[in-house]
Amino acid sequence: MPSETADGDARQGDTVMTYVKDLGDVGRDDLGTAGGKAVGLGGLIQAGLPVPPGFVLTTAAYSEFVTGNNLDAAIRELASLPPDASPEDYEHASGQLRALFGKGTMPPAIRTELAGAYQRLGSGTSVSVRSSATAEDLPSASFAGQQETYLNVRGQDALTQAVTDCWASLWTARAMAYRAREGVQPGQVRLAVVVQQMVEAGAAGVMFTANPANGRRDQTAISAAWGLGEAVVSGTVTTDDLVVESATGRIISRQTADKEVMTVPVENGTREQPVAEARRRAPVLDDAAAAELARYGQRIADHFGAPQDVEWARAGGRFFLLQSRPITALAEPAAEVPETWPVPYPNGLYFRASIVEQMPDPLSPLFADLIDGSVSRSLSALMNQALGINSLREGEVRFPTINGYAYYYYRNRAMLRMTGRTVPAMGALFRGTAHMGIAGWRDYSHPGYERVIKDWSVKPPSELTGGQLLEGVQALLDAGTVYYTAVQSIIPLAAMSEISFRTFYGRAVRRHGDPPAQAFLLGFDSEPIRAEKSLYDLAGWARSDPALAAALLERPTAELAGCQRTGAAPEGVDDVLWQEWRLAFKEHLDLYGHAVYNLDFATPVPADDPSAQLETVKFYLRGQGTDPHERQRQLTERREELTREMAARLGPRRRALFHRLLKWAQETAPAREDALADVGLAWPLMRRMLLELGRRLVDSHVVAAPDDVFWLRHQELRSAVEFGLAEPGAPAAVVIAGAARPVRAAAVEDRRMLWRGQAKANAPQMLPESKWMERSFGSWMPAGSQHQAGDVIKGAGASSGKVTAPARVLRGPGDFGQMRPGEVLVARITTPAWTPLFAMASAVVTDVGGPLSHSSIVAREYGIPAVLGTGVATQRLSSGQRIAVDGDAGTVTMERP
Repeated sequence: MPSETADGDARQGDTVMTYVKDLGDVGRDDLGTAGGKAVGLGGLIQAGLPVPPGFVLTTAAYSEFVTGNNLDAAIRELASLPPDASPEDYEHASGQLRALFGKGTMPPAIRTELAGAYQRLGSGTSVSVRSSATAEDLPSASFAGQQETYLNVRGQDALTQAVTDCWASLWTARAMAYRAREGVQPGQVRLAVVVQQMVEAGAAGVMFTANPANGRRDQTAISAAWGLGEAVVSGTVTTDDLVVESATGRIISRQTADKEVMTVPVENGTREQPVAEARRRAPVLDDAAAAELARYGQRIADHFGAPQDVEWARAGGRFFLLQSRPITALAEPAAEVPETWPVPYPNGLYFRASIVEQMPDPLSPLFADLIDGSVSRSLSALMNQALGINSLREGEVRFPTINGYAYYYYRNRAMLRMTGRTVPAMGALFRGTAHMGIAGWRDYSHPGYERVIKDWSVKPPSELTGGQLLEGVQALLDAGTVYYTAVQSIIPLAAMSEISFRTFYGRAVRRHGDPPAQAFLLGFDSEPIRAEKSLYDLAGWARSDPALAAALLERPTAELAGCQRTGAAPEGVDDVLWQEWRLAFKEHLDLYGHAVYNLDFATPVPADDPSAQLETVKFYLRGQGTDPHERQRQLTERREELTREMAARLGPRRRALFHRLLKWAQETAPAREDALADVGLAWPLMRRMLLELGRRLVDSHVVAAPDDVFWLRHQELRSAVEFGLAEPGAPAAVVIAGAARPVRAAAVEDRRMLWRGQAKANAPQMLPESKWMERSFGSWMPAGSQHQAGDVIKGAGASSGKVTAPARVLRGPGDFGQMRPGEVLVARITTPAWTPLFAMASAVVTDVGGPLSHSSIVAREYGIPAVLGTGVATQRLSSGQRIAVDGDAGTVTMERP
């Protein structure tokens, strides 16, 4: 083995090695000189794993070659292409650069060291020559496969040529384009070259020490083929695919392919040849071999401390490891997607409607436990108020979860009883009661909700006992549920008022060429619109100071959100100015930061994470979008002009009815938006209380992070509180059997993993699934059929117009930063908290919603097409896919490449 000299050069015998380093001596600190591949191989060797012998020709050799052949200027000139340069431009630059490398001469000192290192592997040994770039195989991005690999290289001259070709492959068109997209400048990359003894592999492939299909870290995924592995990596041969349970070696799944061809070595290279008929459908690895390979995988992952992508080969019944690099963009672990929907209570019907529309995802365990009783109590109270005492009896309505998704459950006899009392219920709704309708919401429900919040805001959460915190969370959630139930009485009023006006206008007023009825309902203030105008004004205020505007535009949104939270000014911004901005932005969050993206309190609200609002400020700072004040002014002027024009053509009786119906519709729609926007008034305080409990449970060694509290069951949290573990300064829990992990850490991880699998499901709108259910209740549901096929998705046209643009599928606020101006916003549902994204969107498509929903009202305000209630858009569409949205026909057409 080589030793190190005082100045860091490797010494082989009496020769100081300037350019060559044995793979076994390469450590993690050598990334800049040996590249990612060599560092990975060095780690494998140091972990005692089977790696073919070899060495690395360091980046110093590449630099010496480039300098000695005067290539620096040409590289800077030819390779500095923008990310959006054409493929032809990249190909032209690549051809010129590779030709220059081909004409270059390897400096004598490098040639001598290369020859000596090759001779030590064995005279005439067949070797593989692979790139090891300094920007390759990093945890943050995988640049793998961008440079060339040369296999079965034999002889000094062939090796010298392969090394030069490998250096030149740093400048292939695809490599340059890839680095440009990743923001890596030409001057940032250098190339080391790994030379290893070839393994005459009878089988080879790739192993992921975590399952990339579901992110599971306890599963190993293996691809295997006959012959050499390079064709497996490049995807030119069909592979057997296995999933192995890492801890036990048990085969979870196996797909044995028909392997028609294999890659084999020939003189100075490789070729493909047919696989013998007897081996084509035979498994490459039996169960024992797969388990052995998976054990190697676990050792590798443990050594590097992260899941790894490993290339392997098998010869003579032995495994050899040829490469290991971190897996990039590995999904969080997810359980299997549920395929069956077993109901918990018999003799009843299950619906995903009403408040469930605000819960598009599976519920977190704690929220599911607390919301069930809360919704059941508030709904029973509303029904008994509207339909008479004992209209609903205990147990006849519930709010269970099935595969994590919330459903309303109505016992059959309760459904029949309520259906028979529909007419009296509608009468009660129109007459109004103390807590129903617009007056009831304005005078009773909203003030009552605010009083509960005020009562629990007297003391900060840090000063409350664990029991008080848990009591406060339940009281606030109950208040919010009661409030939402009251708001439910406004929604049908808003729907009926708009339908009544549209019907009268269409039959008695509208002539050919007149605008649709919706034009008379635009330009009114509501809380979502006021929130948008507030962000626009904040952007205008920031624009007045160049340093502040530059910081807001240039600094990452996550950093700005952190500065907003801590008070520390971003670099380059005066502290006094930042505090003024921070105060102004906090005032915005105090007014509008309670808007919920999802009623589940596990999802942060803007008051907790204002990233989406900061993105909107950036959008306006860049001069994009329209002035919402001016837009609203124009809509108002147009509405008033149309009202005068239409009224003038009517007689006295029709004019009076026109004005009466129009006033009713114009009053209820904004009230509906204001009422819905305030559903989450208690959520910021409720989340602060729960996170305070979470912090205390971290100190007591119950959970690993404060937000793990959302993944506890209610009884687990209550038990911790009763045991005294949620009090300020509570002693750490006894760690069972000396375990270092928090007591509930494994349970929390399992529940998060289960949730991620459930989130991929498309929950049925009604259960049990049957044709009679679809016929009887399908028209009541907020989403269309979930069994649509073909290139056209049908929904409800909710805002007119036609747009063709790329889709942007957003699952929730964590995805908001992906939205780009001009894209079509595709979501399961949008609540008032999503309104800032409408300014960027060219159209809106949702799974849930209809012509009278929040999404439709806001889309009309922005003048963009909307197709809502498709039932399947988020399942069938993908981000970047071009789609044609027709808001008049209610269709979304997928364009084919």
